[in-house]
Amino acid sequence: MTTERIGPPLTGDERETLRAFLDFHRATLALKCEGLSDEELRRQSMPPSTLSLLGLVRHMAEVERAWFRRIIDGEDVPLVWSETGDFQQAYDASSATRTEAFDAWEREVEHARRIERAAASLDVTGHNVRSGETVSLRLVMLHLIHEYARHNGHADLLREGVDGTVGV
Repeated sequence: MTTERIGPPLTGDERETLRAFLDFHRATLALKCEGLSDEELRRQSMPPSTLSLLGLVRHMAEVERAWFRRIIDGEDVPLVWSETGDFQQAYDASSATRTEAFDAWEREVEHARRIERAAASLDVTGHNVRSGETVSLRLVMLHLIHEYARHNGHADLLREGVDGTVGV
């Protein structure tokens, strides 16, 4: 698999720019995992942390699902790996495979893209049951960009710990 990562436009409207930055960060996570075996993707390479690259992919599938499907679209769907709403369960990739994790993540990304494109504007809102707050699609997209950026920093360190690869 070869991941294509396209840089965000230097000019563009707000929505186009947010969409491009989010896709850029999604592609960055995929690139960090490219060329590794299931065992390498499961490796917790930065002790004492128990994070792994595959755990991050699973976590981001949960994040995509929660923010776009559950909050913005109002779907009554459970998390991918937890019936109780425990996001931490996704981090446990000890028996996960690339296929299982990436299939779930790619499915959730496609749902998120569909929901975002169908929304009339960035001002569309959804209800966050966990916090009790109403949030805009704009906030969700910014939150996801932040979440990916933070976890891509973790992915940089994890990948370096697995095979010494740095940069993307």
